Amino acid sequence: MALDVEMLTVGPVAENCFLLRPEGGDRLLVIDPGEEAERILAAVEATGAGVEAILITHCHFDHIGAVAPVAAATGAPVYCPEFEVPILADIMAWVPWEGFGPYESYAADEVVNGGETLELAGLELDVVHTPGHSPGHVTYAVRGEPAIFSGDVLFQGSVGRTDLPGSHGPTLLDSLGKLLDAYPGETVVHPGHMGLTTLGAERATNPFLASLAR
Repeated sequence: MALDVEMLTVGPVAENCFLLRPEGGDRLLVIDPGEEAERILAAVEATGAGVEAILITHCHFDHIGAVAPVAAATGAPVYCPEFEVPILADIMAWVPWEGFGPYESYAADEVVNGGETLELAGLELDVVHTPGHSPGHVTYAVRGEPAIFSGDVLFQGSVGRTDLPGSHGPTLLDSLGKLLDAYPGETVVHPGHMGLTTLGAERATNPFLASLAR
C-alpha cells in the first residue's frame, strides 16, 4: 500500500502537522495540528477526503494549538496520550513562555498509552510509548509500511529537548533505542520539526545516537 503524506509546517515554532492516508483514500488522519487551523482545514479540503481522527504525539503547545478548532470543524475524535490529557484540557496553563496563543483547550475523546494498534482511515497504526521529551509521548508507526510519525523524539541530526518539565535524557535515549531496534533503517521518520529523515541515516550520522550505535 502506498501512503499519501502531506506535511504542513505551522506556527511560530515551525511545527510539522501531517495529513496521512492511503494513496487515493477518502479518509485521512491529522497528526499534531499545532497551529494555523484554517490552513490545515484548507489543506484537508483540497484532498477531498474526510478526517477520520486527529492523533497527538504529545501535548506541548506547539503540537496541539489547533486541535480544538480542527476537531470542531471536522467532528473527528482526538486521540491523546493518557498521561498528558490534563495538558490538552488546559493548554494555556502549560505554555512556559509569553507570546504564544491563546489556544483553545480540548477534552480528549480517546486515550493511548502505547501498545495499542489503531485501525483508522484504512490503515493500521501501532502506538509506541516513546517518553523522554515528554512523559506520555507516543510514536505512531504505520504497520506494513516504512513510516513512523515521531513527534519530538528524533530529528535530522538531533533529538528532542530534555530541559523541559517532565523530560528526561536517559529515558529519551531508551526510547530512541527502542525505535532503532524495532524498525528497519529505511523507515522514514516524519518528525515534529525540520525535514524528513530515515532511521538508518540517523543511526549512521546523528551524534546524539552515538551511544546507541551497534
